[in-house]
Amino acid sequence: MDTQNFEIDKMTVDELAQLLAHHNRLYWEENAPEISDAEFDRIYEKLRELAPDHPGLSRIYTPAVGERGKVKHSVPMLSLDKAYTLEALIEWANKYARTPDEPILVEPKYDGISARFDGKFLVTRGDGEFGEDITDKVPLVELEAPGYVGALDRPARGELVIRDDDFSTLYRNIRKKDGSFYKNSRNAVAGIVGLKDISSMLFQGAKITLADYRLYSFELKLSELAEKWESLKEKLAELPYPQDGIVLKFADEKFRSSLGNTAHHPRGEIAYKFTNIRKTTKLIGVEWSFGKNCLTPVAQLEPVEISGTTIRRATLHNLQNILELGVMIGDTVTVERAGDVIPYISEVFPGEERKSPLIDKCPSCGSELVQVGPELVCTGKECPETGLQRLCAAVRNLGIERLGEPTLRQIMEKFGVKRLSQLFALTVHDIIQLDGFAGKSAANLVGEIQKARVVNDYQLLASLNIPHIGLNMAHQLLQEHTLDELRTMDAEALSNLSGVGPERAKALVEQFSVQRDYLDELLSAVTLRRERSSNAETLTVCFTGKMPEKRSFYEKLAEDNGYTAVDSVTKELSLLVAADPDASGGKLDKARKFNVRIVSLDDFIASLESGATDEESEPDLFAKTEEAAPENPAFANGELFSFDE
Repeated sequence: MDTQNFEIDKMTVDELAQLLAHHNRLYWEENAPEISDAEFDRIYEKLRELAPDHPGLSRIYTPAVGERGKVKHSVPMLSLDKAYTLEALIEWANKYARTPDEPILVEPKYDGISARFDGKFLVTRGDGEFGEDITDKVPLVELEAPGYVGALDRPARGELVIRDDDFSTLYRNIRKKDGSFYKNSRNAVAGIVGLKDISSMLFQGAKITLADYRLYSFELKLSELAEKWESLKEKLAELPYPQDGIVLKFADEKFRSSLGNTAHHPRGEIAYKFTNIRKTTKLIGVEWSFGKNCLTPVAQLEPVEISGTTIRRATLHNLQNILELGVMIGDTVTVERAGDVIPYISEVFPGEERKSPLIDKCPSCGSELVQVGPELVCTGKECPETGLQRLCAAVRNLGIERLGEPTLRQIMEKFGVKRLSQLFALTVHDIIQLDGFAGKSAANLVGEIQKARVVNDYQLLASLNIPHIGLNMAHQLLQEHTLDELRTMDAEALSNLSGVGPERAKALVEQFSVQRDYLDELLSAVTLRRERSSNAETLTVCFTGKMPEKRSFYEKLAEDNGYTAVDSVTKELSLLVAADPDASGGKLDKARKFNVRIVSLDDFIASLESGATDEESEPDLFAKTEEAAPENPAFANGELFSFDE
């Protein structure tokens, strides 16, 4: 039987059972799934529809683990029954609830490996009665339980997972035995648990989290479930863990236990499975768009509908992500759109005809392309497109908001402008020659350019486009030292400054040398203003709205760049980052009332420079202005991600 190309509506019960068993083995025992979770669930539900008592539905598969032996559970660890709609959840609850106000607990369904620790042995769920002893993995495990985060040194029952923020940072540098990287956190945790020897993982700094099932648990009345369901889903989606659903259980533990179990699952609990945030489709092409320091790949997809939106494009992040996924044009890919925002590719299934999406020559200047860290970089020193993007970023750092990419492109092509200092020589007569400009608009733009000649020192430093030195880091560096002092420091002295470290120090020394003449030229064209802030070390940021990553991911990123993340909006808040700055709502309305600066997520991310990537633009988040935030150059040539509602 063809186990990849199938039409389940035409299959018999035996064929469905065989197909289900095949994909269960691939997922649990070989850690090599061929289909998405959503496709697997379709097979499962079709078999349950035709043969609800089929033994294949209740068979429990377990991940392959290093051989240490089996341990009998004192209390069986059963699987959960599944539901795919809110209506099905309410039907389950009404079947057993004693009153309409029966208390219900709503918890995340972690996408990992169920396990328990009794203080001595760490054991997987196994078949529910006997689990696999994985106590040798304890040195890798950090426990997160109510009121505690630390070593696994106390009894707990939960899910072994790799946190989203850990996977996006630690696991960028952690390799498997064959030298490749883990494609996703679920594969990583399963692969590590399956190792007989974890010494290489310990050496590389790998970490697994045991998330106690009691860690996040929201209680409400059954009668409130329908009303609060969407807000609960949003709240759970913000948690920093891989999730494939939501668990509902009756809050009264004695009542829940009294309902008993089937051979497969307890009656007092149920799992709501996500199905509408990920779909499979075909990758038909890859576009490479320019940033100031690299080229960014964007996937072109056969149109697929996710949550009522037609998706034609998805981010592929960077070159390293393409290599780690092993994605080729012609492959079938799983597209996720968690949080109803920018879609991305999470899984790849090889197609029959495959073509590499990689390029080795710059589309703009024809120079050789090379990999630098995770990025694809053009080696051409005079590349027009790279020069344009770097000038765009520099202009935004100086706060010249009227000067967008289309206008800059015209200026560069018509007047040969390549550097910031050359912009200051432009006149109204020059600008009026550009398409779309008349006398007044030309005068306004020239006025704004000239106004930028009086500039904060940190804005000027950020405008040099030094890797890992965005506005916030520049602002921090220039609190205690002048720009002239920084230019004369060696790498060792710079690395000892707060928040700098060896990588930023190396970039500063190198670029201060390379750009010495350019910086001198720029300093002669501007008046430098030193700004000191008494709260420079305590800038606070709050996030609101649905975002591509979990909220904790952005909070950690902010804290790594000198901010303190907070949960509420007050008069003292430095910055509110919103998925949609034009929306209304509690935090946004309060921020407007208190005159707190509001920026988009794109602009906030662009203002930071972590050690991993160079962002495309860096708007001044500290400038108090009523004007709109600068446009993100990544979107200046039209939307990268086209959603048809």
